[in-house]
Amino acid sequence: MPDQPALALIEFSSIAVGTRALDAMLKRAHVDLLRAGSIQPGKFAILFAGDVGSVEESFTEACRIGAEALIDRVLLHDVHESVRAAATGHRGTWTGDTLGIIETETLAAVLDAADAAVKGASVEIVEIRLGDGLGGKGLAHFCGEQSDVEAAIQIGSARLAGRSIKVCTAIIPRADQTLLESGSQSTRFGEGW
Repeated sequence: MPDQPALALIEFSSIAVGTRALDAMLKRAHVDLLRAGSIQPGKFAILFAGDVGSVEESFTEACRIGAEALIDRVLLHDVHESVRAAATGHRGTWTGDTLGIIETETLAAVLDAADAAVKGASVEIVEIRLGDGLGGKGLAHFCGEQSDVEAAIQIGSARLAGRSIKVCTAIIPRADQTLLESGSQSTRFGEGW
């Protein structure tokens, strides 16, 4: 079991309120602050990890302090190791013949969907992009065999069912080799595809 099994992300519509919530949560319990700051378009996000009890305490405090500007949030008690790695910028390998994509209107939603997808199907996370360069959206790329990618996309999307979060998905079987080679370097315009 990893040292830090819990991962949380909170998004606010106000940078000022988000900063105040960040200060309060850091004072509440000891957590590992992975990323925090403003994202387009004028939102503020906090990504943090730690033991379950500490993350729950800090998460609850940040949501309470920032309630007036809360957009979305997720607390993953036993986060899949590849989700944490991808959320902090680690890129996976492109294996298999099928590419799957989950795009959400919030960062928290894509982390929730990605965690469900990799726990429920035999796929690899290629990358998770959070916010900047996406207008504040979340984006996850998966790869594997077609049936596994189809299952992962279905499981990840189902995790978000019932929430008022817009989700767009794509499954690309037998992805073109140029697409895979370019995307393995970057999915940002001008850096890859």
